[in-house]
Amino acid sequence: MSIAINPSQFLAYAQSFVQQHDISLAVYQWGQATPDRPTLVFIHGYPDSAEVWQPIAQLLAGEFHIVTYDVRGTGKSSVPSDQQAYHFDELVADLNAVIRATSPNQPVHLIGHDWGALQGWEAVLDDRLKSQISTYTALAPCLDIVGLWFHMQLQSDTPKGYLRFTKQILSSGYMGAFQLPVLPELTWRFGLSWAWSKLISILEHTQIPASKTQLKDAINGLGLYRVNLKQALLFPKQRYTSIPVHLIEMTQDPFVPRHFSAGLEAWTSKLTRSEIKAGHWGIASQPQLVAQSIRDYLKQI
Repeated sequence: MSIAINPSQFLAYAQSFVQQHDISLAVYQWGQATPDRPTLVFIHGYPDSAEVWQPIAQLLAGEFHIVTYDVRGTGKSSVPSDQQAYHFDELVADLNAVIRATSPNQPVHLIGHDWGALQGWEAVLDDRLKSQISTYTALAPCLDIVGLWFHMQLQSDTPKGYLRFTKQILSSGYMGAFQLPVLPELTWRFGLSWAWSKLISILEHTQIPASKTQLKDAINGLGLYRVNLKQALLFPKQRYTSIPVHLIEMTQDPFVPRHFSAGLEAWTSKLTRSEIKAGHWGIASQPQLVAQSIRDYLKQI
């Protein structure tokens, strides 16, 4: 997905490829890293590609060195031969390779949306990439805290807890549907990929152009759900990072309700919260507000 940008205001970017074992990752850069020009690395979610970040990249490229990349299996990046290759460990290794290739001499500020946010959390929790990441701006809480929320509702052993659990399970039913074999792929192939930009346009109350790689992005990205979801939801773990975290919450997000991020302060040494009145794809419908929130946070710290 992308938002139309006035050609007179368009800043050129350079495309390259970073090799991570047998995966070739398409990387896009606006400018170069310098001591007075911090690097911002963006990770997109599902079912998007790096294209979704272009409006925000354009808004921030005058002040920062911007890096986006197509997560394995999406956009111009190559596709793993084994679905297990979508495990968080492999995704964090991809991020590590991108950071080392684009900002080898100084740590970066990381930003993640949707499944990109979940990948970002995996990179910062337990300080896995602490030497390479200065701050983390997440547009979703980590998957473990979501799993713990479900467990807490059941363990409360109260009608209210059971009701909240049931309502959320029904609301998040699409995640269970993605675990099914074949059917999700067929759904994307026979109509959903064509209708996707129209659906998001309705949800976000703005025109979202269709992506040329939508079908590839959607089908390959199912591996994210099938490989990583069960472990985190069934056996969640309380973890911690000493990297400062900036959580941007979309107040009208039907897919990531705000109760999931309650208590997130215990997961990081310093948590800053921001709010934006937008839906799940606020990065597409409100790029100016998201860019300003990122800019304000980085100036603050």
